[in-house]
Amino acid sequence: MQDILLNFILKYITLTEEEKNALLSLDIFRTVKKGTILLEEGEITAHNFFVLKGCIRKYYVIDGEEKTTAFYTELEGLTPHCAITNEPSEYAISCLENCILIVANAEMGAELNAKFPKFQQMCGVLSEELLAKQQINFDAFKTSSPEQRYINLLQNRPDLIQRVPQHQLASYLGITPVSLSRLRARILSNTKK
Repeated sequence: MQDILLNFILKYITLTEEEKNALLSLDIFRTVKKGTILLEEGEITAHNFFVLKGCIRKYYVIDGEEKTTAFYTELEGLTPHCAITNEPSEYAISCLENCILIVANAEMGAELNAKFPKFQQMCGVLSEELLAKQQINFDAFKTSSPEQRYINLLQNRPDLIQRVPQHQLASYLGITPVSLSRLRARILSNTKK
């Protein structure tokens, strides 16, 4: 798992042995079991999460129904809004699979950035990439039909089709599980013609 992290970082910056050792000396690696709730609605956390292996889900509970808004898989990170604002979370985060996560907080980041300023530079680039990706995904969601959303998911994140329960996938796409089944059947039927 350390190699996965270091290889990811090396895409953005070079690391000296001292920097590698400083990073790896932090107590940041966590093995988390499927079904674990990382954050509940109403809680406050100082932690942010980076997925090395597995899948986590962000969701809201509205009128007793879970509404999935995001999935995070390998080499994707999530900083809960409450970790920044110190206000209760409006959503929950849970593990859909057994996961290996990096769990860190702002203090760890500040300490690392103070010792090694290039980490701050990398975090800035990652933040810009994440913001751009989220904007593109939001725009695509708002301007597409459920069928187009599903096709986009098949093209851009096909692993989710196998990894995520259908009812959560349907919620993520903004449709019911029955509608998702019909949509899948229609697309499958069209591809066989």
